[in-house]
Amino acid sequence: MTEQLDAIASFEQSLAECADKVTVVLDKFIPSAIGPEAQLMRAMRHGALAGGKRLRPFITIEVGRLFDAPEKSLLRAASALECVHAYSLVHDDLPCMDDDDLRRGLPTVHKAFDEATAVLAGDALQALAFEILANTETHGDAGVRCKLIEVLALSSGARGMVGGQMIDMAPSFDDKDALNILARMQRMKTGALISCAAEFGAIIGGANEHEHQALAGFTTDLGLAYQIKDDLLDVQGDEAVLGKAVSKDKDAGKQNFVSLLGEESAISRIEMLADQAKQHLSVFGGRATTLTQTVDFVLDRRH
Repeated sequence: MTEQLDAIASFEQSLAECADKVTVVLDKFIPSAIGPEAQLMRAMRHGALAGGKRLRPFITIEVGRLFDAPEKSLLRAASALECVHAYSLVHDDLPCMDDDDLRRGLPTVHKAFDEATAVLAGDALQALAFEILANTETHGDAGVRCKLIEVLALSSGARGMVGGQMIDMAPSFDDKDALNILARMQRMKTGALISCAAEFGAIIGGANEHEHQALAGFTTDLGLAYQIKDDLLDVQGDEAVLGKAVSKDKDAGKQNFVSLLGEESAISRIEMLADQAKQHLSVFGGRATTLTQTVDFVLDRRH
């Protein structure tokens, strides 16, 4: 038991240290400003620097470490990915989307500023992500930089995160296909950026095809488990702990994995996905211990 608690504490410390490093990098990329555009910069900082687990950057960095990739390149790529994730949350919280007032216990960007500023802050964070990846400081090989840009564009666009959000805007799905559509939506909306995180580390680290495939399987299962856990937290979670409203899907009449499967079956599905995710990592042996612990973190999280 003591050994297990020590492992959990060690993982949480590693996650926190990674989050701190990414926050420092983002702080430099989004400096305070004076002049007419100052409000935009403040809104960008509010959306990107207001805490969070930084799980996606953590995955990028830990995957990169499997291949002894340079930390500077990993941190810059991870920060670019976090900019896209932050922009997606800023837009997701808008009244025309999920209409949320709180994010991580703080007012959402459109509440702290206004809707127009929130839209522009999200746009600017997305643009900043590609600016970071295109810079030679991210990687000296132009081919690597282009690949990073391509992967992020695919993961965040119509065939990835944005496409998933569009499906999520539908009021309901046909009962016959609901579970398949929901799984597709979450692979795109949530899973695509998680897969991108691992792909970033693999690209920078020079992974071979077999390793790329193993990591893709890992993140596919992890991403779906993450979303099902999110749906459970929406039912079982504490608003004070989550830092955002609960029962949103039920109140909006939206289907999710819990409403379709039931709580017990949803938990069983998460456990199955977790086992599969860990199995994909077996090709890396003990080098993937921290990534394996990431699976347990997703299962056990309370916010």
